[in-house]
Amino acid sequence: MKEDIPNTEATGFAGIEADNVGKLSITQWAEEDRPREKLMQKGPQALSNAELLAILIGSGSTKETAVELMKRVLKDCNNNLNTLGKKSIRELCQYNGIGEAKAITVLAACELGKRRQLEHAEERPDLGSPTAIYNLMHPRMQDLDVEEAWIILMNQNYRLIKDPIRISHGGISETAVDVRIIVKEALLANATIMALCHNHPSNSIRPSREDDALTQRVKKACEVMRIHLLDHLIITDGQYYSYNEKGRL
Repeated sequence: MKEDIPNTEATGFAGIEADNVGKLSITQWAEEDRPREKLMQKGPQALSNAELLAILIGSGSTKETAVELMKRVLKDCNNNLNTLGKKSIRELCQYNGIGEAKAITVLAACELGKRRQLEHAEERPDLGSPTAIYNLMHPRMQDLDVEEAWIILMNQNYRLIKDPIRISHGGISETAVDVRIIVKEALLANATIMALCHNHPSNSIRPSREDDALTQRVKKACEVMRIHLLDHLIITDGQYYSYNEKGRL
């Protein structure tokens, strides 16, 4: 007996299936197209305004994804973030999928963007000289009763990239330094210039044979990775020893 096959066009099933295909949730998208993953892989500048806003609100509605929802909101604002920032919580809550919490999050982000524009860029110190490095590190190291080693990571203009990083905390007369950790931290920060510092609790600035050997190990490792070792400073309370100034780098 021949079995009847339903006509999907007549029943509208084909249309429903087509609609479902067009309404994939963000979790069903290719990983490189999802806003959060896209930001992690390519940086925030690679995302559209709608994608950035979608990350903030987290989810859309049963009818549209967070990205689609924010595209619709932005369209009503003539795709202008300043206009979006002038919306009230009540106006944003008119959109299906946006409640008070999401509306507040969007407006808070707009306000932060406005305040950022009003502030001056933070001035990064120029650390191109041993004295500048000493002045940066002396407050951190002047009262230490054990040896510590720190690295200072800079860009090609000798400007500080991030806060100095402590890489070891040791005993009274020495501290163990893993050169691999130094190089790893420099690479993760995209540093092109680096300085190494450690203190002598004895308050003597005279370098030891171990200090000399460490300097050469770090220098060779940096050369392999094309990072310039600017200096190795021995810091005490009131004075310093610079391998660079002494022509030993």
